[in-house]
Amino acid sequence: MTARGIGLAIGGVLLLAAGFRLGYPDLALLGAVALVAVGCGVAFALWRPRLGVERIADPDRVARGEPARMTLTVRNTSRLRAANLVASDRCGGEAVPVPLLRLRPGKDTTVDYPVPTSRRGVVPIGPLRVTRGDPLGLITLARTYGGVASVWVHPRIHLLRAVPAGMARSLDGRIDKVPHGTITFDSLREYVVGDELRRVHWRSSAKVGELMVREQLDTSEPTIVVLLDDRAAAHPRGRDGIAESFEAACEAAASIVAAAVREDLPVSLHLVTAVPSGPYLDVLTEAALRPGDLDATLRRMRAGRLGDTLVFLTGPGGRPDLGAVSALRGPYPVVMAGLFGDRDAAPVSASDGLIVIEAENGEEFAAAWDGVRGW
Repeated sequence: MTARGIGLAIGGVLLLAAGFRLGYPDLALLGAVALVAVGCGVAFALWRPRLGVERIADPDRVARGEPARMTLTVRNTSRLRAANLVASDRCGGEAVPVPLLRLRPGKDTTVDYPVPTSRRGVVPIGPLRVTRGDPLGLITLARTYGGVASVWVHPRIHLLRAVPAGMARSLDGRIDKVPHGTITFDSLREYVVGDELRRVHWRSSAKVGELMVREQLDTSEPTIVVLLDDRAAAHPRGRDGIAESFEAACEAAASIVAAAVREDLPVSLHLVTAVPSGPYLDVLTEAALRPGDLDATLRRMRAGRLGDTLVFLTGPGGRPDLGAVSALRGPYPVVMAGLFGDRDAAPVSASDGLIVIEAENGEEFAAAWDGVRGW
């Protein structure tokens, strides 16, 4: 109820009471008219128009800074009355006006507007907020229509031309770089239709009572493991609440994943504070700073031996932890650390074979990555 509606309701009650108490029928009549007007306004505003809302994002996944647009179509599905409404659509943290004045039954209106993609993250769009009021301005009522759509703003990807070379692990413990693939035994599994009979391990099949097939692995194929430091203590926030070092680390992680996919190399992405699930670019889009235990994550990485090239991406707060990361040099033949947002500090000396890249943003990291001689 607006201020005008509240004043009219109070005045109507006072006039009606004064008219009956003092014996002035004109005052009572004015009070009754005022209360009837308020009641009519409530009835008018409570009528709920039937609206259909459809959203189409083009595209729904973009890299940071790329254009994206949202097309909103609102249709009046009522049969009898036209909708005289004021509406706005929520796009991120802003409201986009939607013209719905005198939307006749069966008609629709379409609004097309850009989606902000200047920051990495998931941009929620919607729901449509429709405000309806009576002609006298006594009552206003807001309702929401439609669901919430999302536009995924991925980190910006920088081109990485260099990729790690493969590491061959022999049975006597030696680790060598090799130019060609080598196949070695990895595990046993049950036989399924279509498997080659020459891969059946007959001795194990006789013991188990079922056909068992050898799984073989190309040990020289490089496997890249990316560990993104998403601890709040590692990335100080700026004046606008954005941790620029974390944004640069996300861009570096996305660039490494894209380079590995382009070269058809195995790659895995890990976070310090959680176990990620889903497409890697979506994981990097949703990644946020939170408390975490790096020591527990490093112990898990050491026990798992997930690959032969480990890339640790962190911010200024992760500088003291580079020594603990370099201790993984045994399980992982190549260990690299990307340190972002701390260029004014003293340079990090490479110790125990740890490769350190200090960069301010993702573009500098890509240039330094291509210059690494360890590949």
